[in-house]
Amino acid sequence: MKFGPASALAAALVLAGGATAGAETLRLSHQWSTGDVRHEVAQMVADHVTAADVGLEIQIFPSRSLFAPREQYTPLSRGQLEMTVLPLAYAAGQRPAYNLTLMPGLVRNHDHAARLNDSPFMDEIEAILAEDDVMVLVHGYLAGGFGSTEGCITNPDDVAGLQMRAAGAAFEQMLAAAGASITSMPSSELYNALQTGVVDAANTSSSSFVSYRLYEQLGCYTPAGDVALWFMYQPLLMNKSTFDGLSEDQQAALLEGAAAAEAFYLEEAKAADAASAQAFEENGVEIAAMTEEDFQAWRAIAMESSYADFVADAPDGQRLLDLALEVE
Repeated sequence: MKFGPASALAAALVLAGGATAGAETLRLSHQWSTGDVRHEVAQMVADHVTAADVGLEIQIFPSRSLFAPREQYTPLSRGQLEMTVLPLAYAAGQRPAYNLTLMPGLVRNHDHAARLNDSPFMDEIEAILAEDDVMVLVHGYLAGGFGSTEGCITNPDDVAGLQMRAAGAAFEQMLAAAGASITSMPSSELYNALQTGVVDAANTSSSSFVSYRLYEQLGCYTPAGDVALWFMYQPLLMNKSTFDGLSEDQQAALLEGAAAAEAFYLEEAKAADAASAQAFEENGVEIAAMTEEDFQAWRAIAMESSYADFVADAPDGQRLLDLALEVE
């Protein structure tokens, strides 16, 4: 018997992943290592589904081994990929509304992020996802902070004249409006850029500050705490038609695993911020904290820059922005 490409791929996946004989196998793609919290979230769901013994397995492809990071949304929406953990802003080129999931000052802390995930704003984001045949299994935001070689950054006045790298176009717009000069680069290049003076300061995720050992180059670190500016929505997504095609028991197992993983994700996200602050403190770096007044000052600048640009570019942008800002 001859196998077509799809059949051959399915057979190879079962053999490679050791899936249970006769079980349906779903592929889950993401860009991170197996030690990353986003992989752990995916693994929790996969383990729960396996333990439920409902004839379903999830095979995880970490470290961009199946799709490039920014190339996952389209195959997911077309049913060529069943699941992914994805920073949703990566798909903003297809859906400008997704830029609101990486917007300065829209989320102030992790508990606020959890309320945003259970709000009319997120209902609208999920409705847009559904138009692309995509659904959310696990909601989750990860936070970040600021680091500088030239003093502490808490207030907009602190970035005037600095050469900065920011995580996301909306943050670049806000920082430029506050008087910083922007140099774009991936976070993996930050260590050398700080070391050689190409940039004076950076904005990135808590995990990147630690994993790239930026405490060896920075003099002051402002971690995400009770108040922070940088939050990025990074959910576990699933092709909706694939989910709808599963049995009730299989759907229930997925949703049960997702609920447990979502609670874990929130607590681990908070822990990552605390761990990053501890790592910098242990390496002799000054730790700063942003106040509510600082946050409001940043948001005022974002309103005139990042938010205004979003409203101009995104269909129904003002209404979506207002929905997000209504969440207290």
